[in-house]
Amino acid sequence: MTPRDVLKLLAPTTRRLRLLASRAVLSLLNDGPGVQIVQVKLLAGEVRSGVERIQQYGLTTAPHAGAEAVFLSLGADRDHGVVIALDDRRYRLKNLRNGEVALYDDLGHKVHLTRDGIVIDGAGQPITLTNTPLVRAETPMFQCTGEIMDLCDSAARTMSGMRAIYDSHHHTEQGIGGPTTPPLEPM
Repeated sequence: MTPRDVLKLLAPTTRRLRLLASRAVLSLLNDGPGVQIVQVKLLAGEVRSGVERIQQYGLTTAPHAGAEAVFLSLGADRDHGVVIALDDRRYRLKNLRNGEVALYDDLGHKVHLTRDGIVIDGAGQPITLTNTPLVRAETPMFQCTGEIMDLCDSAARTMSGMRAIYDSHHHTEQGIGGPTTPPLEPM
């Protein structure tokens, strides 16, 4: 058997191996089923629909069309593919230091585990904690650059409003008949 004969015999297997993994671009995403189902465009205009997207446990995303993916043909069969990774260079955070981790989206929201601490950026939108009986901060100093509001859904008062009431507080003293002076130490 000549080397040319061997190459001819191996040609079908070689073709299948070359198609085992491909770059892909996301076209459509269905986030309703237990596993996301995507449509991706592969090389040379090949389109694959009904492809399962396998994600890491505890983390799920719904990327925009145009995100880039890795498509694997299980058993080297193009009709049995899965997408195992999706990234979107349009929104990815850049210039992280070695060891840093970030969770981010296309609107600018992010949770960034930096080498110097954790940074949460709400991108100008509210951050809501729900369904918890307690939020506790164990820290020697808690700083807030804005207002703090008490009972915000009912008889709302801000800390600065309560401070103003306390600092100007006076009333008629029983037995003396005259007004008291405001507190000696303002809040």
